[in-house]
Amino acid sequence: MNYDVIVIGGGPAGLMASAAAGMHGARVLLLDKGEKLGKKLAISGGGRCNVTNIKEIDELIQNIPGNGRFLYSVFSVFNNRDLMHFFEDLGVALKEEDNGRMFPVTDSAKTVVQALVKKVKMVGTTIRVNTPVKRVLYENGRVVGVETQDKERIYAPSVIVATGGKAASHTGSSGDGYAWAEAAGHTITELFPTEVPLTSSEALIKQRTLQGLSLRDVALSVLNPKGKKIIEHRGDMLFTHFGLSGPIALRCSQFVVKQLKKTGARTIPVAIDLFPDQKAEPWEEKLWAKMKANPKKAVRNILKPLIPERMVPVLMNRAQIDEDLNAANLSREQLHRLCQEAKQFIIEVNGTLPLEKAFVTGGGVHVKEIDPKTMQSKRMTGLYFCGEILDIHGYTGGYNITAASCTGYVAGKSAAEQAVRN
Repeated sequence: MNYDVIVIGGGPAGLMASAAAGMHGARVLLLDKGEKLGKKLAISGGGRCNVTNIKEIDELIQNIPGNGRFLYSVFSVFNNRDLMHFFEDLGVALKEEDNGRMFPVTDSAKTVVQALVKKVKMVGTTIRVNTPVKRVLYENGRVVGVETQDKERIYAPSVIVATGGKAASHTGSSGDGYAWAEAAGHTITELFPTEVPLTSSEALIKQRTLQGLSLRDVALSVLNPKGKKIIEHRGDMLFTHFGLSGPIALRCSQFVVKQLKKTGARTIPVAIDLFPDQKAEPWEEKLWAKMKANPKKAVRNILKPLIPERMVPVLMNRAQIDEDLNAANLSREQLHRLCQEAKQFIIEVNGTLPLEKAFVTGGGVHVKEIDPKTMQSKRMTGLYFCGEILDIHGYTGGYNITAASCTGYVAGKSAAEQAVRN
């Protein structure tokens, strides 16, 4: 059988590309090297699948710090609202949760995957799993098809590469598509892990002093070597046996990676503010008043209702305050140091967990070499890219799936229209 469009990769971008290409009249072949489609999608959002985010376009793009502006043109064709309507038309009811995150009402990612696969089949797509692609075939500056690992050649005038990055490698993301992009003359920007836990060799981490402690509604900042704040995120975080995890640690990870590379330093300081709503001086005055009102109480006992209990001895030690000191004997200087530690608890981080453990890949096919209105390569006619293979990365919260799904839809629509036109 002859095909108009071949899609390589059965993740969110590839499934959306297949559906869109079929909806726009193309004969589509979807190839995936795994035995199941949507494997990464099925584990996203803790198995619940954060389908998209309801925020307005400008705010959506602010939450995609890795080349998010490229998506303005994409979103003019197909955006997060269109994506919500797309799923609702498939019978997947959505609900809004905190920070605009949209989930299926079923709280099951399987609902999303099954609906997408059903749509792909409904538009007439031929699906072949367990079919790894060896290379994309190019002749005279244009795509002519693909060659599989078992040397089968399949021809089509349009090929959409939706193979993902290298993050979450256990789902099959191994970066296959980068070599095909380079063979077409594309630049692959340096790959790095994003949305990944931070690592540290500090004593309190290595000795597991705070392991398992979860902090709620705190602020985490990445500092440069001079102590200037580069970025700050607010929310929840977790101390682990290797460093820091939780939503705000993940959001800070790409800035840690970039600072380590930029400065050549072995470590980068990050600062935890336990009380981001409190200004330092008024809070210190309130604490001083508490100490004066309870002179016979141990300082640690006054602090326990205010600060996570396991952090109290750590903060006191850093502020050089004896653990058994009574409030009457606490000096103003000691209290000042204690408050400084609570407002800026510094931990030196030396990096992140590896790319394979990350949620998202930073880097990829250079976006300046892609037409954002069609997702077609500027280097090779008939070659399209979508999803995580591109140098586009956002925070967790539905932003990456939105970018993947919307670039997938635009690639599928454009490839189909070009193939049908020709």
